[in-house]
Amino acid sequence: MICGCAHAAFLCRLSHSLRENAKRHHGSGGNMYDLTLRVGILGLGRIGKQLLTSLLETTGMHPAQINISTRRPESSADCSERGVECYFDNIRLAAWADVLFLCFLPCNLASVGADLRTHLPKHCLVYSFITAVPPKRLANILGHSFILKPQYDFVTGETTDLWKSSYGIARALRDPVMIKASCPVEMSGGLSLDQKWVSGVLYSLLNICTSACLASRDTLVLINNLFQLKAPQEFTTQSYINSAHASSLSPDEPFPWINLIDVHMKDTPLSLFISRSPNIPAAISMAYKSTATTEKTQ
Repeated sequence: MICGCAHAAFLCRLSHSLRENAKRHHGSGGNMYDLTLRVGILGLGRIGKQLLTSLLETTGMHPAQINISTRRPESSADCSERGVECYFDNIRLAAWADVLFLCFLPCNLASVGADLRTHLPKHCLVYSFITAVPPKRLANILGHSFILKPQYDFVTGETTDLWKSSYGIARALRDPVMIKASCPVEMSGGLSLDQKWVSGVLYSLLNICTSACLASRDTLVLINNLFQLKAPQEFTTQSYINSAHASSLSPDEPFPWINLIDVHMKDTPLSLFISRSPNIPAAISMAYKSTATTEKTQ
């Protein structure tokens, strides 16, 4: 739960920062810059509530940036008190959100999937917390391929006592020990994260820029700035797409849209680049820890 919420919050911080940096560098025109990041939470059970708390208390997001769809909005008075709009309308939430977190039980997938299918904008990143439903199956149900799902595993022989804290998740996500242990590129405490998630996050940032028709040259500048990367140790066109495609891509053209289902299932130019470039995991680790610390002090 702690790692899931921490990584979801990190994704939102990166997406928010990318949009804000694009505003400063490119003005207010384009699809990406009209509004600040809008986050939808579908389902308000245990994970939905913990995620909401994490986003409000550790990302610096304004409550108006978050909407929730739940079967019992009348029982969510605490959300309204915090300034978060809550209703029961899955289609409305899907059409509104830039990032949509799925936080409901697998038994509800058929009915929710029927609601969402054909109503998800292409630019909406669907982030799934649904257990036992792989991304490819979810993509078939939703008719949507912009999907990210973290996969956690237990590491044999490592202690898990670290996570047995008695305080709430928001406080846990402000604890330097927890921040270090949950870092997605160097997790500890008996848990590991499939590193295809890291590639998925980076490709998600690329797709955000592509959906706004941002030139590939500008996209690389924005993403490298997020992680404070400079030449020669930085992302390039060849880091994201194969050499043949990269050689034919004009710097003034947007990157091609990346199917995240493929990113989940196989090696990509980006995953190979990260595995061969130690400075990239180090930069991601620094960004994760520094943004968490920054939000902690605000």
